[in-house]
Amino acid sequence: MAIPPKSVGAVIPTEDGLASRFWIKFRRESVLSLYSPFVICLASGSLEIDTFRHCIAQDVHFLKAFAQAYELAEDCADDDDAKLAISKLRKGVLEALKLHNSFVQEWGLDFVKECPINSATLKYTEFVLATASGKVEGLKAPGKLDTPFEKTKIAAYTLGAMTPCMRLYAFLGKELEALLDPNEHDHPYKKWIRNYSSEGFQATTLQTEDLLDKLSVSLTGEELNIIEKLYHQAMKLEIEFFYAQTLTQPTVIPLTKEHDPAGDCLMIFSDFDLTCTVVDSSAILAEIAIVTAPKSDQNQPEGQITRMSSSELRNTWGELSQQYTEEYEQCIES
Repeated sequence: MAIPPKSVGAVIPTEDGLASRFWIKFRRESVLSLYSPFVICLASGSLEIDTFRHCIAQDVHFLKAFAQAYELAEDCADDDDAKLAISKLRKGVLEALKLHNSFVQEWGLDFVKECPINSATLKYTEFVLATASGKVEGLKAPGKLDTPFEKTKIAAYTLGAMTPCMRLYAFLGKELEALLDPNEHDHPYKKWIRNYSSEGFQATTLQTEDLLDKLSVSLTGEELNIIEKLYHQAMKLEIEFFYAQTLTQPTVIPLTKEHDPAGDCLMIFSDFDLTCTVVDSSAILAEIAIVTAPKSDQNQPEGQITRMSSSELRNTWGELSQQYTEEYEQCIES
């Protein structure tokens, strides 16, 4: 979703609400999207424009699916307040579709028509629309739902399948905004980042979560488990979307979710002491080696490999450390 729908009023989230609990439970997985090659390149401003255009083109398919899903959910809701809330969210999506043209004009071409829907986008949109149509494991076929209350379940399930997408984009918006240099005015994707970090989008996300909480109040434990599965599945599909973006540029990333041995090349980094630790362990290991090394005047047993004395080892380590520091600073400056 390239452009967030306008806010229809701020919503204060319930700390122990269903949506909040699900986000806390599955938030760790959101890191996979934050450190995807696409998001890393976008955040740094180095993302190739064709890749960005393709991603924006996919947003149209998302927005259309969301608008249709909201319409189906509104038909299933039996509460006037819920219907009104869903209707407002749907209008926001329709408005976003209209505003999407501003991106087309900004880039000077209708790239939406040139970019067909990719498999990851198709998976998520089909999943959302299937859920909104009542095709959910453990639920009667839509035509066999006997009461309005049973139909209300579909509205709750639909919101469960849509909320993770909103929350993930809101999360990315805030995380990436914190990385923007306030003195840098030519970041090519600042507008995209600011869209999702804006108060308007954050508020709309909270409204979606609040609505999920309200629609789920009367559901049983088993039905809440169904929503949790839908929420988790939606989260995974949205993360797959970021990894499905085509990148031809080399990218350094700390995590990788998917790897195709036939087409991908990975370079794995480790400390020169062959460890992969969060903190630099080299100094600690060097100090241990120096302390346990023989003194300069200490005789070493015959038949053993001659070890450097502690003083020689300390001097050597000092030279290595200085050389490393100088080369590191040169690397950063360049």
